[in-house]
Amino acid sequence: MTHSLLQRALAWGLAVLVLLGLAGAALAQPAEVKIALIGPLSGPWARQGALMRLGAEMAVDTINAQGGIQSLGGARLRLVIQDAGDSAEKAKNAAQRLVAQEPDLVGGMGAWLSSFTLAVTEVTERARLPWITLSYSDLITERGFRYVFQTSPTGGTQARNALPTLLDLAESATGRRPRTAAIISDNTAAPLSFAKPMREGGFERLGVKLLVDEIFTPPLSDATPLVQKVRSARPDFLLLLATSVPDDTLILQKLNEFGLTARRLPRIGNGAHLGVPELLQTVGPELLEGLLSIVANWPGKGHEALVAAFRERTGEPWMTQDSLSLYGAVWILKEALERAGVAERDAVAQAIREMDTTSGPAHYFPGGRVKFEANGRRAGAPVVVFQWQNSVPVTVYPPEMAVAKPYWTQ
Repeated sequence: MTHSLLQRALAWGLAVLVLLGLAGAALAQPAEVKIALIGPLSGPWARQGALMRLGAEMAVDTINAQGGIQSLGGARLRLVIQDAGDSAEKAKNAAQRLVAQEPDLVGGMGAWLSSFTLAVTEVTERARLPWITLSYSDLITERGFRYVFQTSPTGGTQARNALPTLLDLAESATGRRPRTAAIISDNTAAPLSFAKPMREGGFERLGVKLLVDEIFTPPLSDATPLVQKVRSARPDFLLLLATSVPDDTLILQKLNEFGLTARRLPRIGNGAHLGVPELLQTVGPELLEGLLSIVANWPGKGHEALVAAFRERTGEPWMTQDSLSLYGAVWILKEALERAGVAERDAVAQAIREMDTTSGPAHYFPGGRVKFEANGRRAGAPVVVFQWQNSVPVTVYPPEMAVAKPYWTQ
């Protein structure tokens, strides 16, 4: 072989090696990255699951339209969805199916009701699948798990931080601080977490006497016995701690039937279900006007463009915590994948543990910061309060997010 032919052969060989290397690199980068959502898409909590899905799907489509995961060569996100159903057992089964059928998942989100999330994360933790949840129960991040990340302040934190502020509001508005309270609550994990610190001395420290403390198992068939006790006790305010729209509806309608209008009995709730459009349609604006609900997230100042895009895309009249938090959760997973540079569960989980950002996904959570403590709770996550005003649930607290001023109905 002549020198010229040898040079040509070497050049061709080098070109083939380069092409093979490029092909190998392309094959090494996933064409898509799978993330999961488990939420109640059937049963009494199905509306919340549907709102979660709307938020997650919008985030996935937005990220993919903007070029996907840049550190993975523009890999697109793919959302895998499982129905949690209407019980913790069904939610657990959904998680088991998910990890068995989708071994290449890199992270997930859900499952709305804290009782469901407790069951689901027993499965995802064993699978070392990083899981982001908006659920409230303190127990979720008290089990020593390393792959669970809670974006919401816990139920106990919400009660301890928000109730004193609302009682101050009442005193400022009426000149008299509320001194007596009633609770109507279901027995799922989040309401129990919320009420626990109040039952264990919290009311006493606030100078409030608990006159009625009624707990029911959902779904509620008849609210009459619960409301009769409230009417007889005549408390200064009611803590309404149901978790589903059908139960909210029964209780609010029965309160009105017994003459306990919002002006006669101010109501403080806990949870985003008290802000869904269906509630306005089923009970009407008069029964909702002035109702306050303590939540972990709600659109406020700075979210106007996102809410407008959500409304145009979905036809929903407004965006709720469920859609906003799941939108943000997808962006947390996107940020973790960018930092990890590999579609691998442990790497994604470690990236979430090390994350401390006031940009990107932080825009979608109160406090404007995404950083998780060692136990998986979001550091410094503040509480939010919305209030029904003129047929719309609007953010009234904290002041930096508020789009309206809160008022006390008496």
